[in-house]
Amino acid sequence: MFLAISRTNIIKRPLTFSYRRSYATTDHQNLIEKIVQKYAVDLPEGYKVKSGDYVTIRPHHVLTHDNTGAVIPKFKSIGATKIYDPKQPVYALDHDVQNKSEKNLQKYANIEAWGKQQGVDFYPAGRGIGHQVMIEEGYAFPNTLTVASDSHSNMYGGIGALGTPIVRTDAAAIWATGRTWWQIPPVVKVILEGQLPAGVTGKDVIITLCGLFNKDQVLNTAIEFHGEGLNGLSVEDRLAIANMTTEWGALAGVFPVDTKTIEYLRKRQRRLELTHFENKNLPPLKKGEKFVHPRINDQTIQALIDQPIEPSPKATYAKTLTLDLSTLSPHVSGPNSVKVATSLAELEKQDIKINKAYLVSCVNSRASDLKEAAQVLRGNKIKEGVEFYVAAASSEVQKEAQESGDWDTLIEAGAKVLPAGCGPCVGLGTGLLKDGEIGISATNRNFKGRMGSPNALAYLASPAVVAASALTGKISGPASSAKTTKQPSFSIQTHTSESSSDSNTAVQAEVLPNFPAIIKGEILFCHADNLNTDGIYPGKYTYNDDMTPEDMKKVVMENYDPNFVNVVKEGDVLVGGFNFGTGSSREQAATAIKSRGIQIMIAGSYSDIFKRNSVNNALLLIESPELVNDLKQALGTTDLTRRTGWKVDIHVAEGKVKVHKEDGQEKLYKVGALGKSVQEIWLANGLEGWVKERL
Repeated sequence: MFLAISRTNIIKRPLTFSYRRSYATTDHQNLIEKIVQKYAVDLPEGYKVKSGDYVTIRPHHVLTHDNTGAVIPKFKSIGATKIYDPKQPVYALDHDVQNKSEKNLQKYANIEAWGKQQGVDFYPAGRGIGHQVMIEEGYAFPNTLTVASDSHSNMYGGIGALGTPIVRTDAAAIWATGRTWWQIPPVVKVILEGQLPAGVTGKDVIITLCGLFNKDQVLNTAIEFHGEGLNGLSVEDRLAIANMTTEWGALAGVFPVDTKTIEYLRKRQRRLELTHFENKNLPPLKKGEKFVHPRINDQTIQALIDQPIEPSPKATYAKTLTLDLSTLSPHVSGPNSVKVATSLAELEKQDIKINKAYLVSCVNSRASDLKEAAQVLRGNKIKEGVEFYVAAASSEVQKEAQESGDWDTLIEAGAKVLPAGCGPCVGLGTGLLKDGEIGISATNRNFKGRMGSPNALAYLASPAVVAASALTGKISGPASSAKTTKQPSFSIQTHTSESSSDSNTAVQAEVLPNFPAIIKGEILFCHADNLNTDGIYPGKYTYNDDMTPEDMKKVVMENYDPNFVNVVKEGDVLVGGFNFGTGSSREQAATAIKSRGIQIMIAGSYSDIFKRNSVNNALLLIESPELVNDLKQALGTTDLTRRTGWKVDIHVAEGKVKVHKEDGQEKLYKVGALGKSVQEIWLANGLEGWVKERL
């Protein structure tokens, strides 16, 4: 960690500074806010959390997978030796399970030994994809807040848990202290009306949503699913939909806990009991003794029934989206983009030949998915020249499919079996796409080059469509599926923010001693929207561990604007466009900006991963879409980097940005105040320092 912050532009509050806060007495919380309320710590008595709040959270559980190997040294580097709560983390090896090299096997052995030493629940390679294990073993339990160092933790929302991704530094912090931070995002209400036609699945629902609302309408939000359409969606369908809210741009996608949830848990409970009795490695139960799973049992399930968590009838939402499920038909995503969704009927007309088909990954390799594919393939053979790869989401899923006969059906049809794990979905192992090949997959991402060659084309579809395509050798669906080229029925409504009189907090927010009350500087404007982390900090430097802050100063923004380093001055307030910092999770994008003496940024919006890395490295961030739009209108977008001459006073406690233009005009912008958790991390010069203070 390093400190590259000039204190000359900061006005400090005296240590005796006091603050006032008022609280709402009525319940206007939505489901997301109510779940966060359970896991937020150090709140003032009576405080109701709301969207926009920075809160310190103690998650129910935290999953790490193969990246556990990278979190361990980070954990040790902050001076930690013992995991705060060994029952909070879960380790599951799933990404590179086909790699039998000595190096990888040693890495896996080291992770297992570390887990055993610390008393952490560990699941070895072959047990299954971590997210599926979290569902099967009840770690991701309804109405809990469970995080993972992986973007598809959104999947937990299918069971009614608030699942959201974190970065590796967060994982190390949770291991050491049980805590990390989260900014509660805007919450979008998605109403699903009607019932799905025969042959249309949850995968078709989320592919359609990604295609219909493909202009970042839900970027960095949390989604709540509502409506009568939920009655026709199985938990497996919900898991698939929640999983791909990640690709839709959201930080979470949560379904309510209802009778289908309870039925799923009861079925899972019976399955766990059966598995226990069949396990010959476990000691037999005593006479009259009943097996009780530690997480999925009569008591925990009954508690969901007796103590339901539901959104308030007066809950507030940023937007409301409506989709009529009865108007849907099978849809296919791509090629090479989740933002392009085309009806299967339209694609069948194009006669698109395929080389490979995949029924793998955490989104669509559960027993019901394998059954759908088996029903299409039973008694048939895969088209000659097509490779069809199958991997169950977990060993238990595979066992269930074997018991039903579905697994043998897939093999007899010519499927190539891969171990339960991620594999081709993340570009690892056997069966990747080669130059010029076309693949159709039941996975969740079809980004260019993700599943192999960047010169290949990848489409996404439901298990039944993938199986049918493997059978015919071209993109097609089962004869029984409902096919139409008609546009689905949908709508979107954006809601105005609540008035100040309804606000949870008074104007004055809490400011910790020694945290700056006002930050001053000149605006340095980089107008580009979707400026990615490779533009901010080029990938060729990412794995050069010898790069110092001085080295970073010379290359920051190199791929965006090589002249940036000649224009920027220490103490500038950098203003970016919308979705700033999108792309990979490299934390150097934040530390490189900080190396130029920039202490605070303003943007229209941020990629959440960039936001996490910035806060974790003590780079302050605020959002002001209005200011960004004003700058674009007044100054244009010709210059990639522009000194504006606009001076700014940022009142961090009051959530105000006061801009002084060169012509003497002034304008006040209202922004979100920086919460206590962010202030604490900044004062400790980053999350690692924050953890060290608490060890």
